[in-house]
Amino acid sequence: PSHRPRRPSVLSLGERIPEGGFPDTDDALDAFLAWVDDHDITLYPAQEEALLELAAGQHVLLKTPTGSGKSLVAVGLHFFLLAAGKRSVYTAPIKALVSEKFLALAETFGADNVGMMTGDGSVNRDAPILCCTAEILAKLALRHGDETPYIGVVMDEFHYYGDRDRGMAWQVPLLTMPHGQFLLMSATLGDTRAIEEDLENRTGTSVSVVAGSQR
Repeated sequence: PSHRPRRPSVLSLGERIPEGGFPDTDDALDAFLAWVDDHDITLYPAQEEALLELAAGQHVLLKTPTGSGKSLVAVGLHFFLLAAGKRSVYTAPIKALVSEKFLALAETFGADNVGMMTGDGSVNRDAPILCCTAEILAKLALRHGDETPYIGVVMDEFHYYGDRDRGMAWQVPLLTMPHGQFLLMSATLGDTRAIEEDLENRTGTSVSVVAGSQR
């Protein structure tokens, strides 16, 4: 999408959530789209579709190319859940990307709303939005199971699911967090029908597959 310099008066996403939250999910979606508009961002069709499905409580498997704005969709899921008083987590395969996302989300939502955990330590770990490596979330999910305190799970670089050495870290949360809402993102995914069917069976929630080019 096209970007212009941020306007000084634009509120952070955290500041846009009224005390007590929104009356319903449509209001939360409208507030997020207003934030997008305030940043002069034009959504791609795939972004619009994914955001609508997430706002409706569905899982989303986002199979769009690099540079097609998957990160903005992830921000949407974090916002919908934060507005509902629920916690969410962003995972990535490497600590450098986790740190980068932590800084970006802290600017977007306000520093108090975002924390980080890696093998090197933690910052604001009890925040409603947590950034961590996939292995950190897998350990939490193994320890707490369906009581893992995150409702929303963003898995970046989800193609690691099939990695012989590290794939288990992406598989464990899908197997042990039946209450979770998952956003699975990758530009290089093949046939995912088995994953979709298993996730739907385990959670009772349908998986929306969103693919397509930037335009």
